[in-house]
This record gives sequence, C-alpha cells and structure tokens, in this order.
Amino acid sequence: MKTGEEEEEILFKERCKMFRFDNSISNWKERGLGELKILFHKGMNLHRVVMRREQVFKVCANHLITKDMNLLPNSDKSWMYVANNKSDGEAEVEKLSVKFKTPQIANQFKEIWDTCRHGS
Repeated sequence: MKTGEEEEEILFKERCKMFRFDNSISNWKERGLGELKILFHKGMNLHRVVMRREQVFKVCANHLITKDMNLLPNSDKSWMYVANNKSDGEAEVEKLSVKFKTPQIANQFKEIWDTCRHGS
C-alpha cells in the first residue's frame, strides 16, 4: 500500500491528539488521535507533518514546516501553531494544537520542529 511517504525520512514519530480551532464557536475541536510524523524529503529539501487517525488511517494533518511557523506553548505537553493544512484535499489555513503524553515528548517534538524550520 502506497502512502506517499516512501521517499521521506522519519525524523519524529509519536502518538498524540490533534485539535483544530473552530472560529465559528471560538473553541478547540478534536481533529484526531493517532501517530504524528515529521518527515524529510531529501530530494526536495522539504519537511512536513503527516498525521493519520488511529484505526481508520484518515489523514488529519498534512502540511509543510516553514521558517515562519512558530510553536506556541498551550501547556507543558501541548503546542499550538498555524499551518496551511491540506489534509482534506484543499489547502486551508488552520490553527492547530498537538498534545502529547508527556512533557518530554512535547519538548522533543519542539526541538525537531525548530531544527526543521531553520533547515527549510
């Protein structure tokens, strides 16, 4: 089964819960629970985030990491950011938040994210 990730190196892979900010109700809505990956495509020199929901494997995040994408703390286990998310086909600017099991995993995510930002 092809995933579109065959030519990419996995830099980070952890289970998390993703949320999307819904402006119409001014509240966070759960986007999915699953494995979030930060991938690097050497040939194109691009870093991206891909996350699929557990069991159904539906993509709930698919976006590049760019130099201007800062992570903001939401809690000791959670980071918030804005991305041009293509998970539903059309690119849409969304405010997203990812929550990990431990602060250590969240910090590891931030370290790798920041390395990717500066390498893009």
